Amino acid sequence: MRNPRTTSLFRVLGRQTSLTYRGHQSAGEPDQCQAGTPHERSALSGGTRPRMSTSAAVGVRRRAPALGVLLGVLGVVYGDIGTSPLYAFKTSLQFFSDKSFDGVEVFGLLSLIFWSLVLIVTVKYVILVMRADNQGEGGILALMALAYRVSVSDRMRRVVLAFGIAGACLFFGDGVITPAISVLSAVEGLEVSAPGLKDVILPISVVVITLLFAFQYRGTHTVGRVFGPVMAVWFVVIGLLGLIQIVREPVIVLAVSPGYAVALCAKYKAMAFLVLGAVVLCVTGAEALYADMGHFGAYPIRVSWSFFVLPCLVLNYFGQGALILSHPAALNNPFFLLGPVWFRLPFVVLATAATVIASQSVISGAYSVARQCMQLGFLPRMTVRHTSNVEAGQIYVPQVNMFLAIGVLGLVLAFKSSNSLASAYGIAVTGTFLCTAMLAMAVFRRHFHWHRTLSLCVFGSFFLIDATFFAANTLKVVEGGWVPLALGVALIAIMTTWKRGRDLLLERWQHDSMPLAPFLARLPQSRTIRVPGLAVFLTGQPDYVPTSLLHNLKHNKVLHEHVLFVTVQTAGEPEVSADRRAEVTDLAPGVHRVILRYGFMESPNIPRALEQLNGTIKFDPMQASYFLGRDVLVPAMAPKMGWWRTWLFLLMARNAVPATEFFRIPSDRVVEVGVRVAI
Repeated sequence: MRNPRTTSLFRVLGRQTSLTYRGHQSAGEPDQCQAGTPHERSALSGGTRPRMSTSAAVGVRRRAPALGVLLGVLGVVYGDIGTSPLYAFKTSLQFFSDKSFDGVEVFGLLSLIFWSLVLIVTVKYVILVMRADNQGEGGILALMALAYRVSVSDRMRRVVLAFGIAGACLFFGDGVITPAISVLSAVEGLEVSAPGLKDVILPISVVVITLLFAFQYRGTHTVGRVFGPVMAVWFVVIGLLGLIQIVREPVIVLAVSPGYAVALCAKYKAMAFLVLGAVVLCVTGAEALYADMGHFGAYPIRVSWSFFVLPCLVLNYFGQGALILSHPAALNNPFFLLGPVWFRLPFVVLATAATVIASQSVISGAYSVARQCMQLGFLPRMTVRHTSNVEAGQIYVPQVNMFLAIGVLGLVLAFKSSNSLASAYGIAVTGTFLCTAMLAMAVFRRHFHWHRTLSLCVFGSFFLIDATFFAANTLKVVEGGWVPLALGVALIAIMTTWKRGRDLLLERWQHDSMPLAPFLARLPQSRTIRVPGLAVFLTGQPDYVPTSLLHNLKHNKVLHEHVLFVTVQTAGEPEVSADRRAEVTDLAPGVHRVILRYGFMESPNIPRALEQLNGTIKFDPMQASYFLGRDVLVPAMAPKMGWWRTWLFLLMARNAVPATEFFRIPSDRVVEVGVRVAI
């Protein structure tokens, strides 16, 4: 077993990630991720293989997904990428607004957009990356867990965790920018149908965004029923409008040839490199295909993309190009000018509804990622409220909602237009693409046993494509690209500071703690008075005596007749089955150790889990008292972290949600023992 004192920031998942949340982070029992026992570690070390989306045998006929499932996929998965035509082609054309079009620009841009959709979304995500699921769940953190599991060295694990953290932070940046640019681009359609309404675009956008975040607490269970049909109508409408223009200018279909993309690059050279920073906007939301895989499975997402979403997007993009060829005056907003005059105002309403759905998808994703970060030990506890009695994944995190609302409104008021925000959008998207490519390379090499050359060639090629898009967006740092970078750096600082602070508290706890075995051996000879009742002691280390118990003995000099040492562990998988939820060990007469395991996408509920053990141990919730450690953290005379990290850690620790709320423990059944701890 590795010496825990030698580990640092990146000791998170181990072979079995164990994460215990304490009352107010007791020094004796800190929030900490620890490697479990060899039996516990088997889940991540290969003893239990994660279920992969490729588990269906080759050649087995798949049953066609139900219409309701396909509609759900449209509403949840494709909202972001489905609204990209609002701004992607228009933003790309701005680079040539002062040029005389000879057709190369339009055909070249459409060729770049088409092959970006094919290579990045279809090949990279839909065909390849979606094969790598963690117990059916996808997303950057699930991919990180898989990559960590197959890592063969500590150095590789550190690299994997670094890419996972960076990808998660950039995803939050995407969650701030997507609602701002989507709603702004939709409301800007008012200027096309009624130029006199230009001055109300910004106020209307602010109202729409404010209402969007204000109603998040109600959840998406009810509203989600209409998301799918609205997005289905959206895709049909944008596809038909594009098809009408293509029929009028059928020559535009030649843009599928990659030769036009090469011709554009050859003609404009450095300018073409800048254009790539705008072209990548057409694939925003590609990460959602992978992140939302756990809701529907890979197959319905693939079917929806291949046979409906992709054709509709291509028709719309090519229709915008055909409109520019026949009417160059439509350059300012080709998307809304696709429709007839009488349809433009209803089109704006439909677009606004679609962008709200797209924003909702990203916001819900941010809640899920925040919960995963909490479970993996990178963020302090926050309030997690379940908004559905049916879907466990539908949650609401008030702190994250407030953070996103302030960020989105700040961006809208600062940038004022979708064109200005486009400069800030690309870096967050392409940065996440880079992290996914690197993690997927490790997973396919080790887990799927691809040959090193094949893995390097396939995902190395995608990495080069993503790196090119990322480099093109870095040139727009001054124009707005600094926003996701600054946000990402701030979140990385927060996550690493929290993890480092918890490591220091763990070291302090290990130095002062008492092993459990000798304590129990001396218990019968001691004259400790056993009083009626049940005491539940939460502990992060199942082999050591909880600090709260030692203080209770010191001050009250009694021990309950029935004692439970409860440890909550977070497994490196999304969900833990009911038969693996709890492990009970008899330690001494009336003393039991209970290890509760939860997936990183589950919310712990200790009272409910203990009630389900009545067949193994007797648990009466009305007789149970929960003993928690409560720390008063203060700066040490010689702190082991910089002053700003110490200040930040203390701030987060003092504002963390109490364990009573996070673990669903009744507040009237809690006894807290306070200790002053210097860090």
